[in-house]
Amino acid sequence: MKSFLMYCSAATIALATASSPAAAQQVAAASTAKPVPVAELVKRVDIPYEEFTLPNGLRVIVHTDRKAPIVAVSTWYDVGSKHEPKGKTGFAHLFEHLMFNGSENAPGDFFEPLKQVGATDFNGTTSFDRTNYFETVPRPALDRALFLESDRMGYLLGAITQGVLDEQRGVVQNEKRQGDNRPYGLVYYKLLEELLAGSPYGHNVIGSMADLDAASLDDVKNWFRAHYGPNNAVLVLAGDVDAKEARPLVEKYFAAIPAGPKSVLPKVEVPTLPQAKTVVMKDRVAATMVLRTWAVPGLNDPDSVPLDVFGDVLGGLASSRLDNALVRKEKLAVQVSAGIQSMAQLGMFQVQAIVKPGVDANLVAKRLDEIVADLIRNGPTADEVQRVATTAVSGRISGLESVGGFGGKAVALASGELYSNNPGFFKKQLEETARVTPAQVQAAGKKWLSRPALTIMVEPGQREAYQEAAAVAPAKPVEGAQAEPFKGTRGALPDVAQIGDLDFPDVSRSKLSNGVEIVYANRTAVPVTQVVMSFDAGVVADPANKLGTQNLVLSLLDEGTTSKDSIAIAEARERLGASISTGSSSDRTYLSVSAPSPNLPGALDLFADVVRNPAFAPDEVERLRATQLTGIAAELTDPQGLANRALPPLIYGAGNPYVKLAAGGGDPEAVKALTRDDLLAFYRAWIRPDKAKIFVVSDRPLADVKAALEARFGNWKGIGAAGVKAFTVAPKQVAPKIVLVDRPDSPQSLILAAQMTQLDPASELLTPLTANQVLGAGFLSRINMELRENKHWSYGARGGYDWLEKAVPYTIAAPVQADRTGDSIKAIQQQVGDFLTSKGVTEAELTREINGTTRELAGRFETSGAVLSAMQQNDLRKRPDNFYDTVTQKYRSMTVAQLDAAARAALDPKKFVWVVVGDAAKVKPQLDSLGLPVEVVPAASVAGSAATAASK
Repeated sequence: MKSFLMYCSAATIALATASSPAAAQQVAAASTAKPVPVAELVKRVDIPYEEFTLPNGLRVIVHTDRKAPIVAVSTWYDVGSKHEPKGKTGFAHLFEHLMFNGSENAPGDFFEPLKQVGATDFNGTTSFDRTNYFETVPRPALDRALFLESDRMGYLLGAITQGVLDEQRGVVQNEKRQGDNRPYGLVYYKLLEELLAGSPYGHNVIGSMADLDAASLDDVKNWFRAHYGPNNAVLVLAGDVDAKEARPLVEKYFAAIPAGPKSVLPKVEVPTLPQAKTVVMKDRVAATMVLRTWAVPGLNDPDSVPLDVFGDVLGGLASSRLDNALVRKEKLAVQVSAGIQSMAQLGMFQVQAIVKPGVDANLVAKRLDEIVADLIRNGPTADEVQRVATTAVSGRISGLESVGGFGGKAVALASGELYSNNPGFFKKQLEETARVTPAQVQAAGKKWLSRPALTIMVEPGQREAYQEAAAVAPAKPVEGAQAEPFKGTRGALPDVAQIGDLDFPDVSRSKLSNGVEIVYANRTAVPVTQVVMSFDAGVVADPANKLGTQNLVLSLLDEGTTSKDSIAIAEARERLGASISTGSSSDRTYLSVSAPSPNLPGALDLFADVVRNPAFAPDEVERLRATQLTGIAAELTDPQGLANRALPPLIYGAGNPYVKLAAGGGDPEAVKALTRDDLLAFYRAWIRPDKAKIFVVSDRPLADVKAALEARFGNWKGIGAAGVKAFTVAPKQVAPKIVLVDRPDSPQSLILAAQMTQLDPASELLTPLTANQVLGAGFLSRINMELRENKHWSYGARGGYDWLEKAVPYTIAAPVQADRTGDSIKAIQQQVGDFLTSKGVTEAELTREINGTTRELAGRFETSGAVLSAMQQNDLRKRPDNFYDTVTQKYRSMTVAQLDAAARAALDPKKFVWVVVGDAAKVKPQLDSLGLPVEVVPAASVAGSAATAASK
């Protein structure tokens, strides 16, 4: 389902980073090869597993995957927000944070020992139904990972102190502020309150500020005792391990933990509203949103799959009924979606539309009703149902390349066991999706969606007063309490054996007959081919006086060719299980296709048609222009969108091509004036074979892939003169100052600090990048640990170099609670200043970063997508194709002195320029005492700043 909560950011990203396919002479569209049957694709989805249960009730599932020397460790607890009693909302999520702050035998931050061994994909999440913790580690580090997971399962309480609770309470409250601060950020609270009031699912996972304020140390310890026993957990090991190897390790570390109380499944009934209800909310948004929701059964109900298919036909597919009617034909909305959010015991079926500015929202709501009613009355077609199935199976195939993380094989097995008592439940769902009939889909829709619905309309306007956190007084120390840390009883962390260096896939190069180079790597873990056509264009290629041209070109490419309209293209893509996407960076523009390899011929036929034969039909130009303008308006309501527009003129200066980055989705006045000739001119200048290079990762051999590409692109030629980038004006940073972008009623401020460094982008920057891992990159960096863990003023802060082709700026980003904006800037200045002078890299930090960075390589490049990205980066940086085969020696030769020297040569906090997006009334008094000029600007003023700077 396309989520309404992500619309603003998705619109900004899609419009601001769209890429452009290649231009040249028109060619006849090839006839699309016939897709393989969906049942054939389902056969390719399999996760063999073994399982056993310890006497204390811990369920263990093991999947063997020897493609890389890594193991995903995923621990799922049967406790989520639905288990929280009244007055204790947010406890499950708060405890997820507490579990990362050390245990009795592994004190300190949990990320430290994981970083040391090269863990990747390590995190934790909380949902309505469960809490999970996961990491992927090199095989020799499996003992250590199991020790750590078992220690926080069985030996945690002694490590939870009042200080730890207060720290993580503050972090969670800033996580809440960060989400709430976004456009439409308060909608989900209202949805749950109105639709599911009184249900265990009736409150948000993150909880209320008041309940978080009220959480006591006894409360959280009792929560742990009640829910975190081994008999309440599922442990999945997926990767370079089998059950014979795994069982003695699991027994060694987990068997001694006693069973605890079993979580009681709350009683949940699917509520039906007595009558339809409409709630109107006001928010600082660019466009009205109409959201219609029904409560429906959970994922184990027989109607779950048919309802899921109904949702995709209605608003999930690119060719969905809502897209075709409201977006493409009637042009009443700029974005629509429909689908089911399935939980274990309940679901929510949602239909949503972002109304095109100037259109009556009530008309859109009426049309939503009519389209839903028509689908209920007449049902979907067999072709629609088949396209949904193919798309679902294709997505699952690609997702199962990873053993862990947020959505890999360990997740599929653990969720099936926890929610459905069946680790193979994912396969059952896919098989049901592949064989569901139109009649079954129609019947489920009629049964559940003919009931009264909740409608929420979010209109532009003044947001309601925000419920802030109370000031929680520090707890009084207990008389006679031990000041010393808890003494562990299990001994030291297990040693980690030698971890081998990465063997990066061999990269081969070849050329099409027209000279386009192919850069290829073979990966056989999943039957998928990914192709990226990279053009030497990027944001810097956008015409200075017509910023937004590239974005509009790119959005139009798969919305109509000379032989297919946008609906036909979408349907063809869905029948193939293929995805075609666009994207751009500062220096490159991308057009990509990914498909199950059995469907590669048809996918490449379609891709070639999109790349070579765009129609730029006038009706589509006007439709996508309106969408782009709405996306630009959305950027100007979003903290990140505003900051991204305000910063580039300060560090690049007028006339430098990179100042165009400030345009985001485009200059609205320029986008309004663009003509079809403007679009065609950009396409012909930049989307052409002499600007292109093709990167491929596939399970098919190079000879096959090359032949397929040659047949479709070998005779492609450019038309007219190629575009030329003009870097005649060097970056020129302004004098240090603070630009405060006024965004009233913001519970958080977004701080950006930046400096244009003198680093040479044509040189190898491995040493300054490694030094910055200590200062600003990653969870354990000085900046993040200070603002998040020590001060708990932020959910997370980062700093890093943006290694562009012609410049290397450095930027720090820190969303912080509004009342600590000034203090946070001081803290950043202090941390950076100390790092560059008296408190440089320590030997311990050097060891941690070198160990972590070299040991994580196998996990980092586990997937084809990661390999494909590395191939492109190596090419752009002019590194050898085997760079990652040799990089460990470069890391191991680094010294503290080298890292300190690299950082000190590059950075100077006294030269930083600052952008703060926040409520000026609250924030400016905090900034006035910092000793820097403060310039307050309204949010609307940043819309055209890029156009002004770029045209000078």
